[in-house]
Amino acid sequence: MAENELCFKGAVELTRLIRTREVSAREVMAAHLARIDRINPVVNAIVSLIPEQALAGAEAVDRALAQGLDPGPLAGLPVAHKDLLPTQGLRTTYGSPIFKDYVPDHDALIVARQKAAGAICLGKTNTPEFGAGSQTFNQVFGATRNPYDLTKTCGGSSGGAAVALAMGMIALADGSDLGGSLRNPANFCNVVGLRPSPGRVPSWPKTLGWFPLVVVGPMARSVTDLAFLLSAVAGPDPRDPTALSEPGGKFAPPLGRDFKGTRVAFSPDLGGLPVDRRVREVLIRQRSVFENLGCIVEEATPDLTDADDIFQVLRAYYFEARWGKYLDSHRHLLKDTVVWNIEAGRALTGARIGRAEADRTRLFHRVREFMEAHEFLVLPVNQVPPFDVDQPYITEIEGVALETYIDWMKSCYHITVTGLPAISVPAGFTAEGLPVGIQIVGRHRDDRGVLELAHAFEQATGVGEWRRFDPRLPG
Repeated sequence: MAENELCFKGAVELTRLIRTREVSAREVMAAHLARIDRINPVVNAIVSLIPEQALAGAEAVDRALAQGLDPGPLAGLPVAHKDLLPTQGLRTTYGSPIFKDYVPDHDALIVARQKAAGAICLGKTNTPEFGAGSQTFNQVFGATRNPYDLTKTCGGSSGGAAVALAMGMIALADGSDLGGSLRNPANFCNVVGLRPSPGRVPSWPKTLGWFPLVVVGPMARSVTDLAFLLSAVAGPDPRDPTALSEPGGKFAPPLGRDFKGTRVAFSPDLGGLPVDRRVREVLIRQRSVFENLGCIVEEATPDLTDADDIFQVLRAYYFEARWGKYLDSHRHLLKDTVVWNIEAGRALTGARIGRAEADRTRLFHRVREFMEAHEFLVLPVNQVPPFDVDQPYITEIEGVALETYIDWMKSCYHITVTGLPAISVPAGFTAEGLPVGIQIVGRHRDDRGVLELAHAFEQATGVGEWRRFDPRLPG
């Protein structure tokens, strides 16, 4: 098969071809490495590339299949792991000059599960320093560029993963999400990113074992492929005290479902957030898709009072706990927004944190009652389309000034605070040809339902298949 045919083939189909030996895992890996060689110097999505080890891993899969052995459900699929996830024997920098030479002696659990399922790591994907901010740039590797316009950002913090997927450099990807880091870059790069329910994909190691706002999860070019990866990485693990007990196999495709009579809340601005008119136009055009699927769609928004304050307090608390020691020892190497978040954490009092937790409990119950009347909530992923790659963050939307470096992604992080599963699915393009995603939120722990509605939307629109990358990219 031609390089592009292999590199853009769906992961489910690609692993079937490998397992039936219609194509070798080595051929697949060689095609992806060749594409990386041509494309990556322009977009800068893959870092710490290990081509020799990747080819050796592919050859091992081929040998196992020739001997009648089962290498696992993800057999032979090329993947790269987010550079926030420890990967044994492979440089993991966290996007920070503090860790520019760090080589872990262990794998993050989500990495280990992909390896056990037969996926083959070819490198890491770029991320902002410590995952701070939804714009992928750092002092170690530089900025990652949007494949639809090389002058624009790809989002973040799983930005390298989204670009590598969009450009056919890997078959599947992983990432993490605190304020939108699986959803935002998927939205900006015309791929799919799921923020699973806390504990759905267990995490280890982690500093705060019970902290529910940070999750790890899957990214892919289609909902079917994403569900395929989720089925391999979800499921309980005793090292994560928040891990859910349901096995990952529950989320495997097929995802077909009849949505006739399903109640959907449609919220173009999540209760009054400033939203760029270009994003709003794309979103409003897609309301009819849900209606045509048989859904009962009404404009409604849950009461998210205090969501912003809750998130800012708990994010600051997390940053101080996770990264605070580096402020003391390496302050001169930290970017200013990381310093700001850590110092905000140090300024918190026990009473302040306690009040935020009490407010979060009240918010949970308000949203729970809202979702009893609506099975799904549909809203923007981000409030703006991709912006200039040299701009660290957005400072105003439609004339509304923003206070902090993450205010332009409230439509993501307000959902984080609810604890509900949420997915970003391609929804269309601005007049300039920039991708815009749509966010689908489900009921408490109904990750399967979110996948099913996202799949139905994707099948009805076919948006994710649309590709017209920046003409300055190599063919």
